[in-house]
Amino acid sequence: MQKLYSSQEIKNLSLKWQHSSQKVGFVPTMGNLHEGHLSLIKEAKRQCDQVVVSVFVNPVQFGPNEDFKEYPRNQASDIKLCQQTGVDVLWFPKEDQIYPNGFSTYAQEEDLSRFLCGKS
Repeated sequence: MQKLYSSQEIKNLSLKWQHSSQKVGFVPTMGNLHEGHLSLIKEAKRQCDQVVVSVFVNPVQFGPNEDFKEYPRNQASDIKLCQQTGVDVLWFPKEDQIYPNGFSTYAQEEDLSRFLCGKS
């Protein structure tokens, strides 16, 4: 299993796979992997030639009163679980690679978030 840390590394590898017509499964996570993540990884392994898992605790997914710094992080366990499930590449992007200077694009859901727990 390869461990990558830069966007350029994953981009280069993706282009290589694309040129050789390989099907790539991507499982984005915030780490602290559990059975739900593992089931997605196993399904990606079943359907794809290569499986990439990202671990990125996304600061924009936390509300103003939620503690981003307290989100559980267990990189050693995540690495071990990815190795055990046959992940090809484990990618640990940095925040400045996901949100570079001048970043200004956001997606906002406008319907489902108005109901039930989405309201709060």
